[in-house]
Amino acid sequence: MSDSARKGPAWSMDGVPTRPGVYLFKDASGKVLYVGKARSLRARLTSYRRPGGDGRLLIAFLDQDAKSVETIVTRTEQEALLLEDTLIKQHKPPHNVRLKDDKSFLMIRLDRGERFPRLKFVRAHNPKEGKAGGRSRFFGPYATASAVRGTLSDLHRVVPLRDCPDSVMNHRSRPCLKHQIGLCSAPCVDLIDQAAYTDLVTRAERILSGDTTELEQDLERRMLDASGELEYERAGAWRDRLAALRRTVEGQGVRPRDKIDRDVLGLARRGDDALVHRLAFREGRLSESRSHHFRSQLPDEELMHVVLTALYGGGRRAVPQELVLPMMPAEEELLGIALGNGVRLFVPSGGDKKRMLDLAGENARDGLVRRVAEASRDEEALEQLVAILDLSPATEVMDCFDISNMQDAHVVASRVRFRRGHPDRAGYRRFKVRGVHGQDDFASMHEVVYRSLKRGVREGDVPDLVVIDGGDKQLARALEARAEAGAWEVAMVGLAKARSERTVKGKRKEASEERVWLPGATAPIELARHSPARLLLERLRDEAHRFAITYHRKERGKIKSRLDSIPGVGPAKRKALLRKLGSVAGVARASVEELLTIDGISPELAKVIEEALRK
Repeated sequence: MSDSARKGPAWSMDGVPTRPGVYLFKDASGKVLYVGKARSLRARLTSYRRPGGDGRLLIAFLDQDAKSVETIVTRTEQEALLLEDTLIKQHKPPHNVRLKDDKSFLMIRLDRGERFPRLKFVRAHNPKEGKAGGRSRFFGPYATASAVRGTLSDLHRVVPLRDCPDSVMNHRSRPCLKHQIGLCSAPCVDLIDQAAYTDLVTRAERILSGDTTELEQDLERRMLDASGELEYERAGAWRDRLAALRRTVEGQGVRPRDKIDRDVLGLARRGDDALVHRLAFREGRLSESRSHHFRSQLPDEELMHVVLTALYGGGRRAVPQELVLPMMPAEEELLGIALGNGVRLFVPSGGDKKRMLDLAGENARDGLVRRVAEASRDEEALEQLVAILDLSPATEVMDCFDISNMQDAHVVASRVRFRRGHPDRAGYRRFKVRGVHGQDDFASMHEVVYRSLKRGVREGDVPDLVVIDGGDKQLARALEARAEAGAWEVAMVGLAKARSERTVKGKRKEASEERVWLPGATAPIELARHSPARLLLERLRDEAHRFAITYHRKERGKIKSRLDSIPGVGPAKRKALLRKLGSVAGVARASVEELLTIDGISPELAKVIEEALRK
């Protein structure tokens, strides 16, 4: 222990008032380390000192780094809460809790704004999905993607809604295979009318909301009727639908006995790593399950206080009637007043609330173990990669680029960013290739790498390493782009896919592992199969490929049929033309007489169609 530590903290308690307010701990340079609020500033700051009386602080970062404390008096505790929130946003103190959502929980979304609504699974925290509009409903949550897919698969057996995107549905001329096996009602080709489809959507909503009594009775009646008529195959189909319906409802989670709006928070800690798992119960049903991960040295009671402030302060989300917690937070009375809404805080010792708390705690512990294991794996992989490629030990940020095109049109590209081995989605970017005509992946790679690095140099946001999806030729073009952008300090490598042994035109081609091309090298470095460094690079490249493909599909979905540009041809006539003649090319080959055999096509419109498609 140093002499300075024995003498106590560098900041003084002289003149600290007993009134409510906010306190800011600062380091020697004046940087704000931590912001807190209190009903009595003097009592709160005194509580940080050790009971033993040696003058040191209870919290390590305050004992070691804090050199001064500033206090701001407010008239009321509510003003202190609002001021604390403002100061945290302004100063972004490193030791205040900034919650980050865990992305492992998924929801099912139903958008009533669509002409034929469909069910699809989305991430509950995704801001783009959250702004889908007032006609969207969310159901869940589900712990894994497989749980969502299982629920959707079962649900489609009971209510056969379409699951294809608009870009596919609007261009179909015949029903798909799913209609033939009873999983889709085929609204794409008008085999179900709007009213009947709306009834299916309403049924789906009721099932996902847990109201299945009427539908269960209907399915049981159909099953018994079919069995009574000795149609056992049809009875078996109704039996399977009934079982699927019950599995779907069982997957909706914990069901408390009451209908009180309640949030249950479980806490798990390992060193500075902490994870809070929140189960939100609304109207007697689990409506949300989400984890928040952060780093903090605060004691548990202090930590729970700032977590609750971060979750519910400033109107971020509605405060429930009850909060079930693993321990009472510091300044619980102040917190209760500040949160308002008559919220009640519980630390249960038994009963339903204790079982809910145990479930939240188990989820928190599992989530933290998973995160720690992933972080350890990624650190090991990054260290191995730095050693193999002889990179700077400070390498932390890696970018990877990928090109996606459809023949010679609609060329797009993606950039994904990993930080310390984790995806950093704030660094993801999408590009439309502008300066390349035709299919030229080398030129396209040159353009997007140049644009990305040029902007990075201008904004002071360049990566430590750029990984190019390709071999030595792609790497050479990317190196040219790096030189033109002036980003000389950025390391760059090419990652060529592994290939299996095969024969090409009578010549034997040897198998190889994943290969890394370094600038100026005459031969690549082969990465051992299953090595952490190889797996890290593969995850980076696969994520870039996934991100590029999703963007390309989105752009491709905007491409319209040539029929859409013909005056007088709307969705119904276009569908009738494609159903009769098979494709746009078939319509173009058809004579005026053949076009007139289709309902709704007049002689004048037939001539317009013929002229438009034969230009």
